Amino acid sequence: MPVSLIVRLLLVSGLLHAYIGLRLLPDLPLGPAASLAAIAWLVLSAVLMPAPLLALRFGHRRWSDALAWLGYLCMGFFSSVFVLTVLRDCGLLAAAALHAATRGAWSAAGLARPSAVAVPAVSALVTLAGLVNARRLASVVDVEVPIAGLPAALTGFTIVQISDIHVGPTIKRGYLDAVVAAVNRLKPDLVAVTGDIVDGDVARLRSHVAPLAELSARHGVYCVTGNHEYYSGADAWVAELRRLGLHVMMNEGRLLHHDGAKLLVGGVTDYSAHHFHASHRSDAQAAARGATADTALRVLLAHQPRSAPAAAEAGFHLQLSGHTHGGQFLPWNFFVRLQQPFTAGLHRLQDLWVYTSRGTGYWGPPVRFGAPSEITRLRLVAQPG
Repeated sequence: MPVSLIVRLLLVSGLLHAYIGLRLLPDLPLGPAASLAAIAWLVLSAVLMPAPLLALRFGHRRWSDALAWLGYLCMGFFSSVFVLTVLRDCGLLAAAALHAATRGAWSAAGLARPSAVAVPAVSALVTLAGLVNARRLASVVDVEVPIAGLPAALTGFTIVQISDIHVGPTIKRGYLDAVVAAVNRLKPDLVAVTGDIVDGDVARLRSHVAPLAELSARHGVYCVTGNHEYYSGADAWVAELRRLGLHVMMNEGRLLHHDGAKLLVGGVTDYSAHHFHASHRSDAQAAARGATADTALRVLLAHQPRSAPAAAEAGFHLQLSGHTHGGQFLPWNFFVRLQQPFTAGLHRLQDLWVYTSRGTGYWGPPVRFGAPSEITRLRLVAQPG
């Protein structure tokens, strides 16, 4: 990473922390020693927040992972502090305006101190609860998908989806072992892995991703690339995942036969893949090839929900996506919809169903609050009427 970029990151982090200090510290009931400790935390946090981006520069993996852990924890806590500080300032500004409008009949003088105390206190509770939620094994979420004209042979067909595991500095083999065991206990007809499996290169994470080879389903395990695979060397990861026995779908489809019925499983490269490899541009039409006139169901794996319009145009019935993490923790779930058409859950686009997983792991800060992780079991049913 260029030194100039490191300097810019530290400068931005320092300015954001300075804003927090200037807005909160004067109103906190702190003595000299506590004030000094608060300033020391702000300085340390400002330095540590960019640390995960620098951790890979360290040759010693244990130290780099420890540095990433510290940086991500600071990032998670600071995120809540920053958002709540901004909301506090908006509230104080509104209170001041009300004070002026009522010509002093209503006073906001007593709000500054308790609101300043509330910001770090609430942030600490959110971070602690979010850490517990993030580190526990993802729960199984059951979803029924009604498909018009679904033949009896495919009624009850089950797809187990995992997505956005982000094996890397803070998620290791132990967590993935537990995920694989949970998936296999569900005995699915098909397993779908919808991208962002890793955060790091093959050499560093090969042993931690190895449990994926144990995934089992009647019709196999299918996966697609996410944007993080491209950050981490997509070609090498595609080769490694195929070595582990996964069917990596690169703008292609595969026709399956299930109890006399036909279904097409297609997969596209990540929506942004062409920015890394021009030949990897996402192509839902290519993924639909191979379907025959009597193909009863077409399922597309696409990492980002915004692939949905292309999937609908290509004639798919169901798209499975991830990427959003459901926002991962408040308030970011409100911002996801600015980039993606769907944040989480089952939605309809024309004749296409789109299911967006909240993710099976997490990215960055080990915090999930208001957006729990999931292992999704989708069951196909005939649409009434």
